[in-house]
Order: sequence, then C-alpha cells, then structure tokens
Amino acid sequence: MNKNQSHRLSVAPMMDWTDRHCRYFHRLMSRRAMLYTEMVTAPAIVHGPKARLLDFSGEEHPVALQLGGSDPRELAAAVRIARPWGYDEVNLNCGCPSDRVQSGCFGAVLMKDPELVARCVTAMQAEADVPVTVKCRIGVDDQDEEAVLPEFIERLAAAGISCFIIHARKAWLQGLSPKENREIPPLNHDLVLRMKARFSGLTICLNGGVTDPDSARALLGQGLDGVMLGRAAYHDPGHSLIGADGLWGDEHVVTREQVVRQMLPYIGAHIAEGGRLHQITRHMLGLFHGLPGARGWRQVLSTKASRDGAGEDVVLEALAQVTRAAA
Repeated sequence: MNKNQSHRLSVAPMMDWTDRHCRYFHRLMSRRAMLYTEMVTAPAIVHGPKARLLDFSGEEHPVALQLGGSDPRELAAAVRIARPWGYDEVNLNCGCPSDRVQSGCFGAVLMKDPELVARCVTAMQAEADVPVTVKCRIGVDDQDEEAVLPEFIERLAAAGISCFIIHARKAWLQGLSPKENREIPPLNHDLVLRMKARFSGLTICLNGGVTDPDSARALLGQGLDGVMLGRAAYHDPGHSLIGADGLWGDEHVVTREQVVRQMLPYIGAHIAEGGRLHQITRHMLGLFHGLPGARGWRQVLSTKASRDGAGEDVVLEALAQVTRAAA
C-alpha cells in the first residue's frame, strides 16, 4: 500500500480510549483503517513496564504507536525499544493540549518550537525501521496559523517527515480544558486543504469534524490524502467504521451483530488470562447507538460487565436486548 493509501482513513489516538481492546474491536469493522495507540510517553517506555505498554494483537495491523516526549535521546530510545513489537508506524504527538502534557513540554506546546521537533524526529528516524509521522494542530494560542503551520511543515519535511496528520483547530494552552480544545476553537478545514495544495508531495491528513465514511469521502475528494476519525469512532463506531473500507474500493461490510459475535472468542481469551469483561465492553457501549435496543445494550453491559465472574454470557444477554427490540 503506497503512502497516499495507508492513511485514507484512520482512528485517532485517544487517551484512555484507544487501548488494545478498543483497537481489536475497531479492526473487526474496518480491515483497512490505520489504528493508533493511546499516546505513550517516551519516559514510560524507557523506564516502565514495556510489555504492558506495547503489547498488541497481530490482528490490529496496520497499527501505529504514538509517542509523547520532547527529549530527542529519550524518544530515540523509546523507538529502539518498541521496534521488536512490529508497529507499522511511529507518530510524534504535537497536538495534545492537556495540562499534564504541557508540564512535560510535549504535545501541542511543541508547535512553538519546530527546531526542537526537528531534532526529535531526526533522532526517532535514526532508530526506526518504519515511517515516523507527526500529528499536530494548526497552531497554538495567539500564533498566526497561516504563517506557523506552513513553516512547521516545511521545517519537519526538511528533517525527513513526509506524513502529517493535522487537527484542524488551534489549541489554546491557557484558558481551555482538553475537552474544550476539542470543541471550541473553530475548525479550519480550508487551511489544511491549502497545505495539501502547497505541499503536494507530502501526505497530508485531516483530523477534526470527520464523523463517517461519507464526510471522509468528501474531504478525500478535495485532494487530501487521508482523514482521521476521532470521538465519533468511539461513541458511534458502527456508523463511523462499518463500510469505511469502501474508501479503498474494498467491499468488506459486517453487521453489528457479527461484530459482537466475533468479539466473543477474544473476550473469552482475555478472561481466561485473568482479565475483566468491562475492560473490553466499555469500548463497545456505542455500537448500537441510535438503533432500537441500544439503551438495553448499554444498561446490561454497564451494570453487569464489572461484576466478578462476568463473561461472554453478559454480552449475549446485552445483544438479546437489541435483537428483541428489532424484531
């Protein structure tokens, strides 16, 4: 798959959401979408429990590891450590606006220091055997995004980065919460489209305001190389991901019930290894969003999945709420 195809649709890295269980679930709905890990900090990989942070199922491919950090040597060490896991891409977070990210001097605050980012990605590429990409905002705080974004892209392209995923909103590092930063700053799709026209040789992908394959197709039709789904893929995954492989001309389509039943062996294996049902089913609550029985589906999983001994039978009980409502 060439560079302009692998990112046609992706699911954003989302803290506390896109863990390995969530990604496996999403993969059942789309065989093609690029999936991203939650952001993992470079210090955590260097000093922490590596297997717990990096393990994933082979069925998740293509899957990208997103790193947070601002120390080139530490980021390089994290890339080197992660190499045996076989991720398809390593991505540097230059877009997250949370307080804890700012205090560590990484995430969106890096938009203010493209020279440091260039040193980081150069160090990462030296240790990587897969592409290194960057996810960024259009700017932060009072920056003039019309000037800052092209300068940022140009500097990192000179450092060897050929793929950018751009969240088409500014990040306000003071005065807005992370949640507000996902909703209040206005979307500027036009600026990202102009970046693609200006940097035609780069892979330019847009994040922000994309909810389903139709909105993705419209943006791809305007010349973008890729679009990234965010919260919509989590809260309404069926609508967002089922049928999305059509963006590649792939007719792979499953029903929501098929997805549930395909999850059962994975759930059984997780429980057999000492895992808890709710660790997986918390990601599945939105599968039937807007459909008859969705409330019953959520209620059964929300109330019973965290109980001791809860297993596949709880999932089937929740599914029965949907099938009865649809009958």
